[in-house]
Amino acid sequence: MNKLINRIEKLKPLFEKISRNIYLRAIRDGFIAGMPVILFSSIFILIAYAPNAFKFYWPEEIEALLMKPYNYTMGILALLVAGTTAKSLTDSMNRTLKAENQINPISTMLASISGLMLLAADPIENGFSSGMLGTKGLLSAFIAAFLIVNIYKIFIKNNITITMPKEVPPNISQVFKDIFAFSASIIAVYALDLLARNLGQVNFAQSVLNLFAPIFTAADGWVGITLIFGAYAFFWFVGIHGPSIVEPAIAAVMYANLDTNLELFKLGQHADKLITPGTQMFIVTFGGTGATFVVPFMFMWLAKSKRNKAIGKASVVPTFFGVNEPILFGGPIVLNPTFFIPFILAPIVNVWIFKFFVDVLKMNSFSLALPWTTPGPLGIILGTNFAVLSFLLAAIIIIVDAIIYYPFIKIYDKQILEQESNGDDSQADELDRKVKENFDTSKSDMIIADNLGNDNKKVLDKETNVLVICAGGGTSGLLANALNKAAEEYNETVRADAGSYGAHYDIMKNYDLIILAPQVASNYEDIKVDAEKLGVKVVKTEGAQYIGLTRDGLGSLNFIKDQLS
Repeated sequence: MNKLINRIEKLKPLFEKISRNIYLRAIRDGFIAGMPVILFSSIFILIAYAPNAFKFYWPEEIEALLMKPYNYTMGILALLVAGTTAKSLTDSMNRTLKAENQINPISTMLASISGLMLLAADPIENGFSSGMLGTKGLLSAFIAAFLIVNIYKIFIKNNITITMPKEVPPNISQVFKDIFAFSASIIAVYALDLLARNLGQVNFAQSVLNLFAPIFTAADGWVGITLIFGAYAFFWFVGIHGPSIVEPAIAAVMYANLDTNLELFKLGQHADKLITPGTQMFIVTFGGTGATFVVPFMFMWLAKSKRNKAIGKASVVPTFFGVNEPILFGGPIVLNPTFFIPFILAPIVNVWIFKFFVDVLKMNSFSLALPWTTPGPLGIILGTNFAVLSFLLAAIIIIVDAIIYYPFIKIYDKQILEQESNGDDSQADELDRKVKENFDTSKSDMIIADNLGNDNKKVLDKETNVLVICAGGGTSGLLANALNKAAEEYNETVRADAGSYGAHYDIMKNYDLIILAPQVASNYEDIKVDAEKLGVKVVKTEGAQYIGLTRDGLGSLNFIKDQLS
């Protein structure tokens, strides 16, 4: 097993390169920026249709009132994501362009939104149809954003612009600078739509959806769900944030399926589309990647070693809400050969069970999106609109995951117990070292928490603002809260905020130091480029180091002081 892990680790640079691809990142960041829209709209879906499970139906006029906010938020999701994806891609491309010759992100956003309207909306009497502006138009939104930003890059990089005299105000000059790129972008997009209508007699967005329909159907099959959702855990096990690679590839189908399921549910039909955000968050990553919901409880209740019991107690609350980094790196579970099989197997078995419930027992699949921090069992019940079988499904997944993890936890606990009895922590130290090395691509940029010491003599001479960034804002909250609590306890002028990667660009200027959690450490070089322009320091952390900082308030303060000194 160790040889297998070592071979997999050699592929880590390739996986990191894929996760840093600017197009995959643009899709992911575009969705992150649009997440408030998705979550807000789900509130109205829950109010409108959850009562159906209890045989209560709103009058048609009340239902229409409840659905109006949904239709004007989630119903135009593709339109919004076209703009946010274009902005993210523009930010990435601007890093390679001269500072005095940058692409205007506002202009690319407007062009992408206008472009999607050309690709997805059909004129009707007194307006236009909006059916393809929601989740069904997401693929076209990505295409529009990618095409338009690349056209802008060609025009701006080669100075194909109208240059105004220096006396003209900058905001007016920018309008003329963008006019050629904007015009060429819209013409190119319009040409695509005309081509699609002539060849397929439907608009471009519908043509793309028809083209990818067989792939979407195949992805819902047994092999498809095994490969897709097994990849989440596989990449995380070797230290790569799995969603950074997998989610962009399936984002369009996930949200299109969610919308289809809702329509089927409203009509009283079987909502049978399997690949949805709810499936990923509450079935596959039940309690976090690796389906670790039960693991802290098992460490706490079944382990005999003091070390594992302590880790379980410290990890149980955050893992309950889907933040499982404390158990992943505290165990550790990632890069620990003992846990390779259950970490990959449990998510796959979970989605197999779910598919059986949906396909065979005819349970409704997920029809609304919920915050990823919703506890797994509750997420299953709410996300399926209180399907009767969802209660049984949640219980079975807990039991099956416990059975899968049980023998491996007992084996690992026996190893740690023997080490504690002999006073030998060499194996645990070796596992911690491997976790650290997995995230350590430039040791000179990092300081290990264990080496910080407890010296509190260094004093910050001004108020220090710190931004902690992770993938979704949950893991970063652990360290931000620890820093704020320690700052109050030791009377230090430190204020820490938690943020998510992709939503940080516009607020970086407000901070003195940015700390990257392990799951986004591979983005260090990209963020460093942006931060240096603003005079902000960036530091990345390792797995075991990060967990150590969240548990050591004084150590985390000293970490801040050492970085800024």
